[in-house]
Amino acid sequence: MKRKTTGALVIFLLCATLLRAQKDYNASLFGIKSDGQTLNTTSIQKAIDYISEKGGGRLLFFVGRYLTGTIYLKTGVTIQLNEGAVLMGSLNPFDYEKVVNTALIIAQNQEHIGITGKGVIDGRGREVANNLVGLIHRGVVDDPLVLDRPSEGIRPMIISFHGCDHVLIDGIHLHNSASWVQTYDQCKNLTVNNITVRSNAYWNNDGIDIVDCEEVFVTNSYFDCADDAICLKSHSPNHLCKNILIRNNVARSGASGIKLGTASWGGFRDIKIVNNTVYDTFRSAFTIGAVDGGTVENIVVDTLTAINTGNVFYLRVGDRNSVDKKSSMRNVTISNVYAEVPAGKPDVGYEYEGPVEDLPRNVSPSSFVGLPDQYVTDVKLKNITILYPGGGDSHYAYRAATPEGLSTIPEMEKSYPEFSQFKELPSWAFFVRHVRNIVFENVKVIAQKPDYRPAMVLDDAHGVSLKEITFEEPQAKEKEQVVAYHSSLSRF
Repeated sequence: MKRKTTGALVIFLLCATLLRAQKDYNASLFGIKSDGQTLNTTSIQKAIDYISEKGGGRLLFFVGRYLTGTIYLKTGVTIQLNEGAVLMGSLNPFDYEKVVNTALIIAQNQEHIGITGKGVIDGRGREVANNLVGLIHRGVVDDPLVLDRPSEGIRPMIISFHGCDHVLIDGIHLHNSASWVQTYDQCKNLTVNNITVRSNAYWNNDGIDIVDCEEVFVTNSYFDCADDAICLKSHSPNHLCKNILIRNNVARSGASGIKLGTASWGGFRDIKIVNNTVYDTFRSAFTIGAVDGGTVENIVVDTLTAINTGNVFYLRVGDRNSVDKKSSMRNVTISNVYAEVPAGKPDVGYEYEGPVEDLPRNVSPSSFVGLPDQYVTDVKLKNITILYPGGGDSHYAYRAATPEGLSTIPEMEKSYPEFSQFKELPSWAFFVRHVRNIVFENVKVIAQKPDYRPAMVLDDAHGVSLKEITFEEPQAKEKEQVVAYHSSLSRF
């Protein structure tokens, strides 16, 4: 992985050098207006087509507001948004087109393309989505409108690239998408660096979705979004996400901070997640959902800070959509983590909060959960400190850490994988079920208030090693903090 990372860095530097050497074309040369009122879709597209036909170059936008509908980025072309330039999405849903996804900027099977600069792309997603709702209510657009929300596929993203090679997204600000902010599907040699995403405009505002891509950097960026912040997905059983580095990012999310899944048909391999910060996140700071028949292996999470997060880790193998093969997960290493879990909802006050229907439950532990015939295998946690609120109240919601209590926890193999899916769990720090070979080394968990539950419950967990693990809980000197059933456990 080190060799691949170094190679990807060389690719990034070469891309940056080539971009500087490209010929520049001012947007005004093509009659593109910066008044915020003229619809520039045709003019921008003509400019992109011309530059691509001439061998490539940069289309430069300077200070101003440029209104547009869907445009298609072509081989050799980089959109350069200089500081003060704002590319504005049209408020008319009919100004957007769909190729795989509906989006403002689309690229299909192109190479050596980019969007760079310090400017802004504003999808104006809330207004677009509300206008789309109006069209659906009037019968102009056919859509089931579940919960009064249009389907994700007809709400425009900001960026949707599919099958592209050598892509550079650098420095830009992405605001207010009507759906996922940016999706890169089956792309290779993708670098996303130093970008800022602020998108709490509507539902499903994932900050970035990397789908079945290879050789990817996501670095030095900031994500504040209503749904998963940094999300890897696998939509095809014939592809997978592999050789990906996620480094030096900060993320706030109305769902999960950094997530692999839930779409997991092919799987995820050789993923490194290094030196990231997650805060004010409703669901998990880091989660893997392997539920659609894909393979998850060789995942490294190192140096993660998670402040005010509803859950720290959730690793889950399920059987939601598998056909020819079963989902699997192995070789996951998580190290050098500091996390704080609050007693209440961590996203209170945000416009799009996480749901309250996950109650009743006391604060959930970090969980590693497979299935009876599909174990999570070979997991290592090292140098971990987690501060929990404690205060679990058996009068509020109760599940005993006994064989009878554990038997009431359903497998839920077909369910959407979220840390709260089992409602009440019988431990306050870790819940480990259907797992083989898991090591806890130099792990410290702290409960700020007494909790009726033990810190750790093991159920059908084999090859569990506890090396220098510390449990701190007020008024719990004589309490047995590790409860194991049908499990093999070694303490050092």
